[in-house]
Amino acid sequence: MQRRDRGTVQAVGAPLTVRVKNSRVLLIGAGGIGCELLKNLVCCGFGSGYIPPNGANGIPSPKHTPGITVIDLDTIDLSNLNRQFLFRKQHIKKPKALVAKETALPFNPAVNIDAQHASIFDPQYTVAFFRSFDIVFNALDNLAARRHVNRMCLAADVPLIESGTTGFNGQAQAIQKGVTECYDCNPKPVQKSFPICTIRSTPSQPIHCIVWAKSYLLPELFGTSEEEANDMVETEGDDQEEVKKLRAEAQALKKIRGLMGTSEFAKAVFDKVFYEDIERLKSMEEMWQTRKKPVSIQFDTIDKLSAAEGAALASQDQQSWTLVENLAVFCHSLATLTGRAQAGESSIDFDKDDKDTLDFVTSASNLRSHVFGVLLHSEWEVKQMAGNIIPAIATSNALTASLSVMLGFKVFRGMLAAESETATTNGHTMVMKPNNPPLGGSKFIFLNPRSTERIITTQNLARPNPACPVCSPVYAELHIPPVDADGNGMSTLQDLVGILIGNNDYAHFTISTEAGVIYDEDMTDNYSSPLAELGIEPGSSGFVTITDDDEDPRADLVLSVTAAPADGGLSIESHISYGKLPLKPVPAAPPTESGTAPDVKSAMNGIALLNREKRKRGAGDDGDDEVDAAAAKRAKAAPTASDAVVTIDDDGAILLDD
Repeated sequence: MQRRDRGTVQAVGAPLTVRVKNSRVLLIGAGGIGCELLKNLVCCGFGSGYIPPNGANGIPSPKHTPGITVIDLDTIDLSNLNRQFLFRKQHIKKPKALVAKETALPFNPAVNIDAQHASIFDPQYTVAFFRSFDIVFNALDNLAARRHVNRMCLAADVPLIESGTTGFNGQAQAIQKGVTECYDCNPKPVQKSFPICTIRSTPSQPIHCIVWAKSYLLPELFGTSEEEANDMVETEGDDQEEVKKLRAEAQALKKIRGLMGTSEFAKAVFDKVFYEDIERLKSMEEMWQTRKKPVSIQFDTIDKLSAAEGAALASQDQQSWTLVENLAVFCHSLATLTGRAQAGESSIDFDKDDKDTLDFVTSASNLRSHVFGVLLHSEWEVKQMAGNIIPAIATSNALTASLSVMLGFKVFRGMLAAESETATTNGHTMVMKPNNPPLGGSKFIFLNPRSTERIITTQNLARPNPACPVCSPVYAELHIPPVDADGNGMSTLQDLVGILIGNNDYAHFTISTEAGVIYDEDMTDNYSSPLAELGIEPGSSGFVTITDDDEDPRADLVLSVTAAPADGGLSIESHISYGKLPLKPVPAAPPTESGTAPDVKSAMNGIALLNREKRKRGAGDDGDDEVDAAAAKRAKAAPTASDAVVTIDDDGAILLDD
């Protein structure tokens, strides 16, 4: 071993050190936590490779080529440099993963680092790709990516170390299929949305004006329509007549885009949103019986500053601008964005690190705040609210990353113990270390800065939630045979249905993909369609979900798609059979009016009766009922839409319980 490994050997022992050196690690994310993680992994020798001479200590050769694979989609911004220490000013706009490799490799040149500038959602990152690693470290900054990696690790049965920070708080957690709860076993916070009438007609808080500028005005002028915005939604409390008028306003604003590039563009936009629309709102007397009326403003009635003064003010992001100054920045940003649009940018979306869009959102939201008597904010404050930024602290990132690596050591200690539980000596098998703790004794670790006694606290890892829709299903592989140049050997949905009915004893079931339901008893339109046309083909990162609709439903069967051998046919992973699938847990029944829950057996009998009645429905039944039943089943089995993503800077922030 290298001299640098002596400390590790003294701390954890030679066998574990060798196991770590021969590991194959996947690190997803190279931001605040990711930089610290990569540095720690490299310095601890993960993936550096070591083959003991003459099989010393009985340690086998590595199963895979040791190394660390780093994947990150982002490029480096100026705001990253205060805490992502692998990056320097000359690296701005370069891919984070590639620069992280370049900077970290000199720490330990023996480590094999594979850096990939890509999205973890890309189709090449299949279940088979995840299965090729010994362990996965998450250093992500949004819920959608975290949930995706969590599901892929469950399907690949690879341990995952999940981590995140929020200010001074932080956490690290080890996740293993069937051993611990997964990332989705507990609900996570989602992005807050606002009623459309509150945002467009009656704002009362700065965030309302900011969302209006970010998700309505900017997209209508330079991007996509408000109908695609995540943070403005139509609710039951919205006045439908008012919603219609608001949509008419949006259409009128789109017509003003035709003036883009002319000297009248800024005045037309300003008078439309700060005078004409406000005057219409003021005319609705019933809306202002309990609140103060807004004050409309016109472009020609406000003093003007020069374009140079507007550009200079835009650089002063720490001060709160006056009405005149906000107008100057508004005109400056509008001209800048117009130039970008005319240069070929088809859609300009808000980005907290895009200075032009930030100037526009800050000035427009402050002008609207002035109209509605709301407190004005500096650009720095608007950036925090518009970008959902939670302050990132380098110390929290460093502590959380170090705790994640410690959990990695424990996970490998558990692997090493499992591999050495049985050993063969003189032809006899001996149990060496029975009853080892799961994941090497890993704990759920928290940073708790409020404690004056212990900043690091732990708790035992929880068992999987039996009702979790992500880790409770059984994961298996669907092997699809290759198709020749003439299209021979193409598998169809009918072939898959036949396998499920014949080999797994399914009677009543639903098949769904990421796009929705593709088959059930009342939906046979796709019966003869090739699986490839339905998005089911090798190389796809999506899943196929089989939902049992029988009286005593079995757990969902979730299939990842892989290519079958050249001489193989369409098949489901051989060791999976319907009889071995566990039953779905019975959901807790709601209390009755008397305050007691109904008898579970009676409730299940009622469900079974409904299922039997459904299957008895014949050809003479009313057609509308059949359509309604089919629609209800599709709605029940279709995958839910992804939760809105909250981008919380670059450091994988998670909201922690107090």
